[in-house]
Amino acid sequence: GSWKKWRRTSPARTAISPSLLDSDFNRAEGISAMISVDPLPQDTRALRDAFSCFPSGVVAVCALSGPTPVGMVASSFTSVSLEPPFVSLCVQKSSNTWPQLRGAGRLGISILAKSQDAACKQLASRNGERFVDIDWEVSDEGAVFLNDAAAWLDCALSREIEAGDHWIVLLELRGVVSRPEINPLVFHASRFRQLVA
Repeated sequence: GSWKKWRRTSPARTAISPSLLDSDFNRAEGISAMISVDPLPQDTRALRDAFSCFPSGVVAVCALSGPTPVGMVASSFTSVSLEPPFVSLCVQKSSNTWPQLRGAGRLGISILAKSQDAACKQLASRNGERFVDIDWEVSDEGAVFLNDAAAWLDCALSREIEAGDHWIVLLELRGVVSRPEINPLVFHASRFRQLVA
């Protein structure tokens, strides 16, 4: 009849009862089974695993604190706006580094290259001197940039938005250097990866 004809051409709009899931009837009629999404458990591991399925680049966020460079890494970096130019990143409220960066007049964002996985791990370390054997340069305004990165963004803090156990940090761009010929470092499933042509 007409209902069966409509169901074949518009399967996405068809309501499916549990008794029909995974049946030969479904396959014959071209109906997709519904997905059952589990509620979040008390343990945040499942949520971390889900978030890690989304691949992202990695940036180093650095500035001078007196004569000393201070920095951290973030994979929660994204572009926000072209006019005016904004980018954002998310920072844990428990971070000991962000309070030192927050007061800097300028922040240097280095979009890390695929060859900078070791530097990324070092900057993410909680122990030791983070900038030992890392080549970096500083701008006249105090923004610190890592050499050999895929891009450098000179930023000033615009505002912070409280979001659960993190701060969403909105940064206004003041300058940019991009080198798209350099492949970026990619973070996926809690591992560093590289783009393959």
